[in-house]
Amino acid sequence: MKEGIKLVHHKKDKANKDLIEGFGFKNAKIVNNFHKTFPGYSITPLVSLNDLARHFKVKNIYIKDESFRFGLNAFKGLGGSYCIGKYLAERLGLDISQLPYDKLRSKDIKKQLGDITFVTAKDGNHGRGVAWAAALLGYSSVVYLPKGSAEERLENIKALGAQASITDMNYDDTVRHASKMADENGWVLLQDTAWEGYEDIPHWIMEGYTSIGYEIVQELGEDKPTHIFLQAGVGAMAGAMTGFFADYYKGEDSPVITIVEPAKADCIFKTAEAGDGRIHVVAGD
Repeated sequence: MKEGIKLVHHKKDKANKDLIEGFGFKNAKIVNNFHKTFPGYSITPLVSLNDLARHFKVKNIYIKDESFRFGLNAFKGLGGSYCIGKYLAERLGLDISQLPYDKLRSKDIKKQLGDITFVTAKDGNHGRGVAWAAALLGYSSVVYLPKGSAEERLENIKALGAQASITDMNYDDTVRHASKMADENGWVLLQDTAWEGYEDIPHWIMEGYTSIGYEIVQELGEDKPTHIFLQAGVGAMAGAMTGFFADYYKGEDSPVITIVEPAKADCIFKTAEAGDGRIHVVAGD
């Protein structure tokens, strides 16, 4: 049986200005300046795939290699660290630009805030990102993994200092469990999915990912992309990056943005399919 590539295409609509600016260049610069203060920060490489570009007869194809990010082999630490930074800044009544890493780690700040435990429900790199960021900033973390999660992922999260366990529940119920534990224990829930009444923290996580977009436009310089491909799991990174590029490359000739996700986890595709997009199915081996 041949695998198929399913496409949904939506025509460009006028973007929500307030929403786009929340992920735009101005705010992304603040996010990136915050990340620059962390130990081990470096701009991840924008690699030119010259042979592939020649094969497809295009000028350039670049891939942003996030395997170098903070030694985590993933970009998710950007969302976890910025979100925790924003939460701490809100608690202190300060702007995050006033709270570089060294200040957040200071005894004075820790004395003001006391002990804090951050909790999330994830089986992948977001859980690792939260565990890494919390430990680096001197706080505790708890990560619940849904039923069926690999033991290797559990051990990777534990190795970063988190208290972690695999539940006997599916993902949605594990999120509900994490939320319940946060309420009962006074922990802070750091989830990258939003629901009514729980929107600020997921938004801050998304903002953290715009650091990638900020780096990309610095690396590209005067080169302007015609097409941008973004991966999607939950969709937080894809949504944030779409907002960033929509703000940075304004106008009718803005890049075509394509979001790619696996066929067995096609949440964004199904959402787009339910709208007024045009659906294409391309069969392939």
